[in-house]
Amino acid sequence: MGRPSKPLLDRERIGATALALVDEQGDFSVPQIARRLGVQTGSVYHHVDGRDGIVELLRDRVAGGIDATSLRSGLPWDEALTEWARAYRAAFAAHPKAIPLLTTNPVRAPRVLAQYELAVGLLLDAGFALGDVMTVIIGLDNVVLGSALDMAAPEAMWELTDEVPMPLLGRALAAMAGSRSDAAFELALGAFVGGVRELLGARDG
Repeated sequence: MGRPSKPLLDRERIGATALALVDEQGDFSVPQIARRLGVQTGSVYHHVDGRDGIVELLRDRVAGGIDATSLRSGLPWDEALTEWARAYRAAFAAHPKAIPLLTTNPVRAPRVLAQYELAVGLLLDAGFALGDVMTVIIGLDNVVLGSALDMAAPEAMWELTDEVPMPLLGRALAAMAGSRSDAAFELALGAFVGGVRELLGARDG
């Protein structure tokens, strides 16, 4: 019998299978990955450094969908950061069940670290103090990932009943127009970037 034209197992297939499982059920196990790929569980460990290694494959696949060109485009720092945040949110919103896994494991994937490197350079070039840079980036992470999780929630998150009247809440909900998640994200992002501008101005002053 001839050898298969493609190997049964490689890091690409392991990462894709793990992400499919996470999208379906919110988690994965190595035996589940092995069963889907038709291999022994031990064979998976020959290609990755345990469960943490698979989480980094997940991170790399999700982050691969982020368009980071704004970070090296020459745009003003606030415009570049805003465009990156929107692309970042869109990539993670496509796989919201992966967010809890990714936010509880240290970032090691080179492609992801490279984006953070660009963001640090952007902020330093704009004049931010080195001690403020990671605070800004972590704050942006909080805005983006919180909104990505919100995008996966039902559009109607508040269910009012006749048992306990909530007239003000009901009127406010009825007055919303368009996507509640998109509107809330743009408000939060704009407020965040505005606050960061003030931080830079205070340091300059």
